[in-house]
Amino acid sequence: MVTFAPAAPTGGPPTVLESLVPLFHALWHPVGVAVTQIVTLPGQVVISFVLVALAAWKLRQPVWIVAWLGAVIVEVVLRHTVTRPPLYWNGVHITAFDSSWPSGHALRCAIVAAVFAVAWPRATTALAAWLVASAVLLVIAGFHTPTDVAGGLLLALLACGAAGAAGAAGADRALRER
Repeated sequence: MVTFAPAAPTGGPPTVLESLVPLFHALWHPVGVAVTQIVTLPGQVVISFVLVALAAWKLRQPVWIVAWLGAVIVEVVLRHTVTRPPLYWNGVHITAFDSSWPSGHALRCAIVAAVFAVAWPRATTALAAWLVASAVLLVIAGFHTPTDVAGGLLLALLACGAAGAAGAAGADRALRER
């Protein structure tokens, strides 16, 4: 197995390049981490935005882009304002989980799955399976705690519910105008 080690682990916030290039400093060991990074790749910020924009364009409902943007803003605000009790593993404080709620990957994966299910209804079963796999893998690989993932999924439910309601209201308005 090939292992790609990060060139310069910073420990700080990601650089612009790290934010734009998926898996830029990915470690491909153990296998579970690599699988999780690949399966959840559509939940990466730039890729998820492009996917949501594509489906919103197909549906002619830009409200999905607004829902994605609003949910991501709420996620970032929550990460910087909500304080959770510190988590410990064998007596060592795991600082990576201090600001991991809600899971942005779970949030964005769920929004991508929802808008794709609306745009391409035949893919709903596959999208649901992918979303479940993504959520489970985020926990198993140690990227998030179950509460992180649940928080991301709950926020996505709220955003998608709002987008669906706004999209339905827009469709009703368009029918009345005819």
